[in-house]
Amino acid sequence: MFHRTIIKEFKKWSVKSDRRPLVLRGARQVGKTTAVKIFAEEYDIFIYLNLEKSEERNIFEGDYPFSDLLNRLFLHVGKERHAGRVLIFIDEIQNSPKTIALLRYFYEEANDLHVIAAGSLLENILDENISFPVGRVEFMAMHPFTFHEFLGAIGEDQSLKLLEQEEVPTYAHDKLSALFKKYTIIGGMPQAIVNYADKHDYIALNSVYSSLITSFTEDVEKYARSASMTQYIRHIISTAFKEAGSRITFEKFGNSLYRSREMKEAFTILEKTMLLKLIYPVTSTRLPFSPDLKKKPRLQLFDTGLVNFSLGTTDDLIAEKYLDNVYRGRIAEHIVGQELIGATFSVIDTTEFWTREKSESSAELDYVIPYKGMVIPIEVKAGATGRLRSLHQFINEAPHDWAVRFYSGQFGVEEAITIARKKYMLINLPYYMAGKLDSVLVSIIK
Repeated sequence: MFHRTIIKEFKKWSVKSDRRPLVLRGARQVGKTTAVKIFAEEYDIFIYLNLEKSEERNIFEGDYPFSDLLNRLFLHVGKERHAGRVLIFIDEIQNSPKTIALLRYFYEEANDLHVIAAGSLLENILDENISFPVGRVEFMAMHPFTFHEFLGAIGEDQSLKLLEQEEVPTYAHDKLSALFKKYTIIGGMPQAIVNYADKHDYIALNSVYSSLITSFTEDVEKYARSASMTQYIRHIISTAFKEAGSRITFEKFGNSLYRSREMKEAFTILEKTMLLKLIYPVTSTRLPFSPDLKKKPRLQLFDTGLVNFSLGTTDDLIAEKYLDNVYRGRIAEHIVGQELIGATFSVIDTTEFWTREKSESSAELDYVIPYKGMVIPIEVKAGATGRLRSLHQFINEAPHDWAVRFYSGQFGVEEAITIARKKYMLINLPYYMAGKLDSVLVSIIK
């Protein structure tokens, strides 16, 4: 029962004056149910309902007033409604569209009850003309373990305290770097972390990863609306982990003969399961910017440990001192992306990278983020500052002079200069600080 940072967000939600039922989103097996059960310890009554079970689904399917439904619900679990604070967790809610529609009445008629729902592919409900209670619920995203959570899970409490300090001590750099490499190898899936915490054996994780990918593949029938779509999704799951960090084309993806339209639809479905994310480029150095959906997206999988297993890069990561040297730097870029995504609980936040594709030259930056009216460029790179050519091209065009580099070295802020002689401030961050980027920017950029 590892602590998850999202539990703090649950607590904030629980004390809102205008609290709505919470819909928890996240890929399968990232620990949603476990996190809710830990949070439930703060309540007097916890009611857990799994709508894959017909007897629990039927509670919501009857044709009777909402007040009678509540009476039947508490009778089912043998509890008195007014015996204390109540948390109701409705899991796999996608199995009952009627229950989804009923969430509005928990908000309008029974707001004393705290309700959390979870399920996959809930966006598809919107596509099927089901009465989704827009405006009567709120959403929260849950991701695999972040590095912060990973340290707590493997008992590295002292290292976690050092990482959480506003200024991480320089003497902790080597230890935190080694632990971050271990996190990069294992990834953030709870099953993998539990297994490693017990056995401390990387090889033993292979069966865990294999089982996880098999379970995702077996879930395909729940996502697909036709036999052909099942085939397309299965193909993506079997090949996508090997394409992680690459810019992809939908046409003939993964050495297939499938057409662009078929692949794009299948990728859209898998994005809704939160197993992967298509990161599109932006071309502007100013706000507002919007992704260019006509350009090739970069493929981000939800867990780097599964990527390592699929690529066979685990041994290389173990042997190499620096992440930058493994798989042409793509593993380092991928794990930084995972940390940036994992730092937010919003379901609408997007991740972008930057490209400059002109006839005279091209450039590509790993990530860009909006911050206080600026577009902050982020490079994941080991090289010296003078070799950051793409970052320099961005800075030359940008109306500000701030940039971020993630690398294997230590934290520091330095004045640098582009090839075109524009001065700028480069924030150098070790990989293990990727999850702290927001707080670092707040403390440095005044």
